Amino acid sequence: MSLNLATVLEAGAFSQPQHTAIISNGCRMSYTQLNEAATRCAAGLAGLGIRPGDRVAIMLPNVPEFVIAYFGVLKAGGCVVPLNPLFKASEITYELEDSEAAVLIVDEACLLEAQQALRRVESCRHFIVVGKQAPSGWQCFADLLEKSQPDFDTVQTRPDDTAVVLYTAGAMGYPRGAELTHFNMFYNAALTADRLCKITPQDVSLAVLPLFHAFGQTCVMNATLYAGGTLTMLARFDSDKVLQIIQRDRVTLLLGVPTMYWYLQHYPGAEKYDWSSLRLCCSGGAALPVDLMRAFEKRYGLPIFEGYGLSETSPVASFNPTDRPPRPGSIGQPIYGVQMRIVDEDDRELPPGKVGEIVIRGHNVMKGYYKRPALTAEAMRGGWFHTGDLGRRDEEGYFYIVGRKKDLIKRGGLNIYPREVEDVLLAHPAVAEAAVVGIPDEVMGEEIKAFIVLEPDEVVDAEELIEYARSRMAAYKYPRYIEFRTELPKDAAGKVLKRQLKE
Repeated sequence: MSLNLATVLEAGAFSQPQHTAIISNGCRMSYTQLNEAATRCAAGLAGLGIRPGDRVAIMLPNVPEFVIAYFGVLKAGGCVVPLNPLFKASEITYELEDSEAAVLIVDEACLLEAQQALRRVESCRHFIVVGKQAPSGWQCFADLLEKSQPDFDTVQTRPDDTAVVLYTAGAMGYPRGAELTHFNMFYNAALTADRLCKITPQDVSLAVLPLFHAFGQTCVMNATLYAGGTLTMLARFDSDKVLQIIQRDRVTLLLGVPTMYWYLQHYPGAEKYDWSSLRLCCSGGAALPVDLMRAFEKRYGLPIFEGYGLSETSPVASFNPTDRPPRPGSIGQPIYGVQMRIVDEDDRELPPGKVGEIVIRGHNVMKGYYKRPALTAEAMRGGWFHTGDLGRRDEEGYFYIVGRKKDLIKRGGLNIYPREVEDVLLAHPAVAEAAVVGIPDEVMGEEIKAFIVLEPDEVVDAEELIEYARSRMAAYKYPRYIEFRTELPKDAAGKVLKRQLKE
């Protein structure tokens, strides 16, 4: 049996060759044009000696070349290793060395950092730049496509062959590569399109989530192309540009992280745009504050449906059903074919209402961490993937995130879940963002500190916020320290980097 994730593009090229697949900077590519470009890329990579199973790193923003290179690597039988275009040289070096990538395809804006990184990487044999000029020893991506033929025969991979290695933060801050198979990625995209978002060829999805991340890759790019819809691409989030594109291209699907919805909710000029084409808004990547969910729906008339997943789960594991109002604060129910449990420290399942670790098993779970059998065995204890996220389940099977297991605060022997404290702080009208961490304390072991970003033009002092929280929760839970910030450090998925705050 064979299955190649590139099928999601090839099927569209066969069934609706002239339908628009991509819109970028106002230019359009049909399914035929996109598929032909990806086939040329595959032929070019094969000509460089890339063989099935070889890793190819792609370091590109949301541009058509990302999609072309992604499916070109898959067609050649290779394995895609997406890199964050904002990476510095040391970060690039680590992921290239760890993945043993044979090729790096990089945007010209990232060239200097990439060149510094490659001085210390031995596995990488070929360097390709997306841009107007290629430095000595490099190839130009456009030239690679132009010199290659569009008749390359897609390599027939097996469903359990690795299609993508997605790097995710690990213990001690060292990323590890989650190996996701062709079946993992294909089926997750298919379920997203068919059951969760119900995407059709008439839909237009805004690709503003970074495509190097699992959320944008599966739920926006792969799901939309699988369904024969259209991707309209934006390289970087900007509220005004997002609203312009929604109006210009009649966008129907908006998938984003809570930070994006926060900026749209607070954008003063939103009413001058026509967003009536939007039929579905979805959130993931980080916890969606209930107050933001309600405020956004009040302003735009659209509910936000929240889901949950990780790089290791391709990524979708649960979602709020769209045939009923979303449940505020909930990440929904497990998707078709996926099981989720709440377990204690001995991996015993807990009853509804009890807080424990979320564990997952199903078709979406990775085959393992690349070259890390011990970490894989630990994460997959008993056949269940241990997420490291703390949550609870209600009587109707809806799940709720409480926080990260590693972020659990133990104050005087009592457990405090940061999400609970954050939700209280976020209910204050002056608070825009809140992140709660534990800091060392000689008496209590750990003490509670909150990092706060205020709403525009709001003024409030630390004592007032501390008293506000103290009056709304048990005495051991409220924050003793408040630090105001203009912004919180976040990763590409919009998750607050609490490790940086603690440091």
